[in-house]
Amino acid sequence: MSACLQTIQDYGLRAIGIGERLLPRENFTLCEQFTLIGSGMIWNVYFGVMALFFGFFLATALGIGKASRNRWIRKPSEWFIFVFRGSPLFIQFFFGYFLFLSLKSQYAFFDPFTAAWLGALIVLFCNTAAYAGEIFYGALQSIPKGDVEAADAYGLSGWARFRRVIWPTMLRLAWPAYTNEAIFLFHSTTLVFLSGFPAWQQRGDALYYAGYFADKTFNPFIPYPILAGYFILLTLIVIAVFGLINSRLNRHLPQNARQKLRLRPNLIR
Repeated sequence: MSACLQTIQDYGLRAIGIGERLLPRENFTLCEQFTLIGSGMIWNVYFGVMALFFGFFLATALGIGKASRNRWIRKPSEWFIFVFRGSPLFIQFFFGYFLFLSLKSQYAFFDPFTAAWLGALIVLFCNTAAYAGEIFYGALQSIPKGDVEAADAYGLSGWARFRRVIWPTMLRLAWPAYTNEAIFLFHSTTLVFLSGFPAWQQRGDALYYAGYFADKTFNPFIPYPILAGYFILLTLIVIAVFGLINSRLNRHLPQNARQKLRLRPNLIR
């Protein structure tokens, strides 16, 4: 037990540059594998949470923009959604990295963008915003006309109508599908260090460390199930958090009319 606690102390935060710099080379223990893969999960959680948080606001704007009658607002929103939904995420990482690399050679400002913590985050942010924007657009199209007419009858218009009627209803209708997008976004973070974005000083995500142990031991049946277990735990946390928000959004409805979260995994990104 004391040896495992020492391992956690040495490697628990290695993925963010705290603790031992050198990785263990032989005689790998389960504690070392659990600790280092769990350390790498810090990056996966970082990418997922940050992209989801900022992407939510862009997705809302894209959904509203696509539903706009103004062609100059609608068309950019449609094309943004089409491009990022129509191309594979891995290819987006590839082109994003080389775009930032080209800009870096001309402007020093773009130097941080070639690092995974910022450049890959921007790609994930744009990707999830496009998918969620389409979800929100579909929810806007599904808002019952009676709700809007009731808002008009109460004298609500413009921003007040959007804030108090349209936006909450859109979120309520979109939330089950948006929960699936959030889960898949966290799973997609494993692609970051497989793309062009480098792992700084060999401090990668959970998949990086799982691959390290699989290569060294020639046995992938221990590190990869550990990795899967961490992601299953992360998925359960996302379901719990989003479930609480879903209950909050549907609190005014009768119990039998409330939307329940239904997980529908995406087979292709």
